Amino acid sequence: MGRRNDHSREEIRELAILAAAKLVTEHGLAGLTARKVATAIGYTVGSLYLVFKNLDELILHVNVRNLDALYQAVTQAGAPHPEPIPRLLAFGRAYLQFGLEHTDAWRMIFEHRMQHGAERPPWFESQVNRLFGLLEAPIQTLLPQAEQATVVQAAHALWGGVHGICVLCLSDKLTVVKAISAQDLLENLMRHYLTGLQSEQRARVAAGD
Repeated sequence: MGRRNDHSREEIRELAILAAAKLVTEHGLAGLTARKVATAIGYTVGSLYLVFKNLDELILHVNVRNLDALYQAVTQAGAPHPEPIPRLLAFGRAYLQFGLEHTDAWRMIFEHRMQHGAERPPWFESQVNRLFGLLEAPIQTLLPQAEQATVVQAAHALWGGVHGICVLCLSDKLTVVKAISAQDLLENLMRHYLTGLQSEQRARVAAGD
């Protein structure tokens, strides 16, 4: 570690992002403070705030990396599956696996709340939208005559169900139903929802809607 003023702004930014991620792993998001990050990298809080507007912005930068790692894991899992339902099932399995293997990063993405009701910046929202785009593409293939709004809604509904199972799994709430694994629940939910969507569209087409 270099002495103060030995690093450029970009180097300080990188050090702070890495330190924040490490602190969350060690103490959880609630234990992350600007002072702890500054101490970890050998700079003052004032120096840290010359690089980041506030702690929220630092957390968002860490979470962009977390989202990218999640995106890469899900994309890689779905690559061998060209058909929409197997592809989406692979996405779901990868989402759960990422949470199990990188629980701190996974929790950090969803536990962070902006202070004072501030909105997340467009550069962060684009990363979230990129992840949802992975779901929307195969859903559109599954429902070729569906409007975009319907596809977007279906993607969000599917994610909500999958995410809920992951939360239950990672918080050890599935012990109530010990005979059912999280992956079995996840695949059951996804298969029934997706085949239901497909059947509903076929019925509408047959009825001329």
